[in-house]
Amino acid sequence: IDNQGLSGLELEYDDILTGEYGSVQYFSDAKGNNLKRNSVYVEPEDGLDIYLTINYKIQSSIERELDNIVTKYNPEGAWAIAMNPNTGEILGMSSRPNFNPNEYQKYSNETINRNMAIWASYEPGSTFKILTVSAAVNEGKVDLIKDTFYDGGSVNVDGARIKCWKAGGHGSQTFLEVVQNSCNPGFVELGRRLGTTTLFSYIDRFGYGKKTGIDLNGESTGILFPLSKVGPVELATTAFGQGVSVTAIQQVVAVSAAINGGTLYKPYIVKRITEHETGQIIKEVKESIIRENIITEETSEIVRMTLESVVSLGTGRNAYIDGYRVGGKTGTAQKVNNGVYMHGNYIVSFVGFLPANDPQIVVYLAIDNPKGVTQYGGTVSAPIVKNIMEDAIVALDIQKQEG
Repeated sequence: IDNQGLSGLELEYDDILTGEYGSVQYFSDAKGNNLKRNSVYVEPEDGLDIYLTINYKIQSSIERELDNIVTKYNPEGAWAIAMNPNTGEILGMSSRPNFNPNEYQKYSNETINRNMAIWASYEPGSTFKILTVSAAVNEGKVDLIKDTFYDGGSVNVDGARIKCWKAGGHGSQTFLEVVQNSCNPGFVELGRRLGTTTLFSYIDRFGYGKKTGIDLNGESTGILFPLSKVGPVELATTAFGQGVSVTAIQQVVAVSAAINGGTLYKPYIVKRITEHETGQIIKEVKESIIRENIITEETSEIVRMTLESVVSLGTGRNAYIDGYRVGGKTGTAQKVNNGVYMHGNYIVSFVGFLPANDPQIVVYLAIDNPKGVTQYGGTVSAPIVKNIMEDAIVALDIQKQEG
């Protein structure tokens, strides 16, 4: 109503977008009549223009897929982010429920003000295992190909029984297969090998528990166990993504660091600010490094190879794209209500990237309680991320690879 930005980019950059009102100043009598003396005209000044990192084709793809999700699964919410893992540039971002800004009066303040991709905090489930395997490899605690683990279907930790999603377990497997199969007992073992202090130091270094600093309002920090309250059970569940709370933007930024050689980038959505009339660049936004050398280049290469095998051989098969090397990880997280895990109510997610040997884009999608379908990240979310990545291949002109 009063030309004030109320949410999103308009709120964040309102001071530079608004400009200055013009005016006419003149002498008048007490009744306001113009006395016909010299008047002064002050021209209005346009605000500055902002240009975004958003890729229109990728953004359109995300919007289409989220609309299809709402129609097909009637979820409580859904959100997606696409990012360049080598710079932190946001290539696309959207969430549901959303609103038409031309008819904002029809929507609740919660819907208008909550960008779920940066606001919603939730247990990530198995996409968090990327951090655990990155830490374990980087610390020399596991050889994914040579070391083996026997999964009998469950593991006892300090009196608590932690089950594998597969009844009866996966039997004897290498730790590479533990990742491919998203086997919780195997990740409990990796957490045990790392120990509380080391695992939580990596959680901190990968940026969890704090804001990423993206240039949008309303970002959440997520929730982590205080170290003083982490016992054997908390260590075990954290290792496979249960009992910690993250945001989607944290997930994308952390996974990008795991696959780009170990650099944590600050995500950003405005790439330049220009003068409206002349187009003169006032400010050019460059990538900003939060932290370097979280893991080594060698570890990052192993993580990429491992996540590529998840798509080619494991739970992420539905994201496979013929002719392209795709890496990824599924996630299926049981939701919590008043401290109790809900039955049959999950947030299903998938994070994918390509090309796996030289990632140019990371896509993350989470769906909150999809209806009328068996709730697994691999069956529900992975094929949708595949659709977005296929559009990204065209948008970014990513070439096919031989072999």
